[in-house]
Amino acid sequence: MVALVTPLTAPIAPADALRRIGFLLERTRAGSYRVEAFRKAAATIAALPKGELAARHTAGTVADLPGIGKATAGVITEALDGALPTYLASLQESAGGPLVEGGEGVYAALAGDCHSHSNWSDGGSPIEEMVLSAVETGHDWLVLTDHSPQLRVANGLSVERLTKQIAIVDAITDSLGGVFSLLKGIEVDILDDGSLDQTPRMLDKLDLVVASVHSKLKMNRLPMTKRMVTAVSNPRVNVLGHCTGRLVTGSRGTRPQSDFDARAVFEACAEHHTAVEINSRPERCDPPDELIRMAAEIGCLFSIDSDAHAPGQLDMKAYGCERAERLGLDPDRIITTWDVDRLSAWARGA
Repeated sequence: MVALVTPLTAPIAPADALRRIGFLLERTRAGSYRVEAFRKAAATIAALPKGELAARHTAGTVADLPGIGKATAGVITEALDGALPTYLASLQESAGGPLVEGGEGVYAALAGDCHSHSNWSDGGSPIEEMVLSAVETGHDWLVLTDHSPQLRVANGLSVERLTKQIAIVDAITDSLGGVFSLLKGIEVDILDDGSLDQTPRMLDKLDLVVASVHSKLKMNRLPMTKRMVTAVSNPRVNVLGHCTGRLVTGSRGTRPQSDFDARAVFEACAEHHTAVEINSRPERCDPPDELIRMAAEIGCLFSIDSDAHAPGQLDMKAYGCERAERLGLDPDRIITTWDVDRLSAWARGA
């Protein structure tokens, strides 16, 4: 069951304090440079020979380490002194609670997330850090969905790179001994004609496929509708990602939604058992309420996803849960509430 992270208390390992600060900063959508300072500091001290950090603490030279600044050195020093670092305590108080009021019932029913990114494409953290944070926040499973090749600005994965990632994901899942499942996935671009930006052979190797439009968002209504219907009708597609492409806030500015026949697209989703994503990123909030109502009326399944590009963003599903509960969606029609066996069987078409 997905849940808020439990606040940390003293005594605490310095690396754990630094990681948690990074996580909480990401929840508040802080600048990436601030987050990276704490994550890099955690990596720096984790790589030190045994005993060196304690020796530096005694000598007062922690701040002399590469990549350790005044703030991170303060956190490390307070943790080594046996105290809860002041910065961490303050963040836990201000940023450790629920992101939004409402949706608690749906949030408590969540088991996983079908849409997440790592630093293999445009995410900010290694796969292992995404997994560790998912475990810490009560997820039973997570689908890794880095981008496909056409999205070069996001360092999309070629066949060769995706092949390597699949092997790594399998190894991580095997190492977890059944306590958590990391599923092989992709956020594949829907090309102009509705085909998918990855080879059928590679898509067949994945556990779940999210398909999204990232290019030519201003395409005319009829070709855009045909493009999306073709994609969601493809048996290899499991989830239609952020269907309107809109942006409603954030550093990238705003963008109107694409023009397409939503009823035709959602009817195709229902017919072919493709879930409609409720993308929980605040800047997307996609689809809008009226389209969620339409998809529900048609009989679609839904996937409440974070579209996390950093560990602390996994909790953004709270925004989608608030919308789902307010709009009266049945939690059993939300695939991210399903256990991993049910999800996997559904994704295979079983």
